Amino acid sequence: MTQPTPDQLQIFLDVATEAALTAGTILQDCWGKLETIEEKGRPGDLVTEADKASEAAILNILQRHFPTHSILAEESGQQGTRTDRYLWAIDPLDGTTNYAHQYPFYAVSIGLLIDGVPQVGVIFAPFFQDLFRAAKGLGATRNRHPIRVSQTAELRNSLLVTGFAYDRRETIDTNYAEFCHLTHLTQGVRRGGSAAIDLAHVACGRLDGYWERGLSPWDMAAGVILVEEAGGRVTAYDGSPFVIDSGRILATNHHLHSVLSHELLKIKPLPEFAPI
Repeated sequence: MTQPTPDQLQIFLDVATEAALTAGTILQDCWGKLETIEEKGRPGDLVTEADKASEAAILNILQRHFPTHSILAEESGQQGTRTDRYLWAIDPLDGTTNYAHQYPFYAVSIGLLIDGVPQVGVIFAPFFQDLFRAAKGLGATRNRHPIRVSQTAELRNSLLVTGFAYDRRETIDTNYAEFCHLTHLTQGVRRGGSAAIDLAHVACGRLDGYWERGLSPWDMAAGVILVEEAGGRVTAYDGSPFVIDSGRILATNHHLHSVLSHELLKIKPLPEFAPI
């Protein structure tokens, strides 16, 4: 199949932007006014009425403009087929735990996979009024201004970010050891609590690299194209091609990619954090 034209990608990007801004307004209106906070299964995996209202608004806009496209949304699940050429991956509130505690690192994340590859992405962080946008071949922007990844070339000068998966209480396969190891090799490792914002911050040079496991496609789809269009690199931990269904991601400013991949591969898990 032929690649969509730049004009088509721009249409996808503009509609995703409309949806993200609309959803962001809903999240702002609900900020500090939540009436229901529920756990979806694992401890700490929360959902609120704000998540649901945000997702409903996004779905309404996307389905109105692209009724034949498939959708994979965090709260309502899948509509259409995962193998459809156009698949929207939606996180209506990335960072729900932050949001429920009124910690301001949360975002709307809307990505479009075309033939299984992230090619359009919008991330909107309402509290900070940060709007990140990208599409394949069209570059990446923050609040309509072009962005680029950082130029940090040595791990000892870098600032990294990661996150901890919801299943961390159930498995030895965590990134606790990685967090400790890389904290000693860098100027610091942050844990923001929103994969979408972490990727956006790598894209705009606020952070130099990001890795995480246990993620879903809607956590990463928009951020992947942002990092790539801003000049960064996204792969699996070992540097092999990124697979969005793997749940694992390594995203960097490109300069640090090989050394960070090398360090991740040699770290052993901490056995004392094994499930009990």
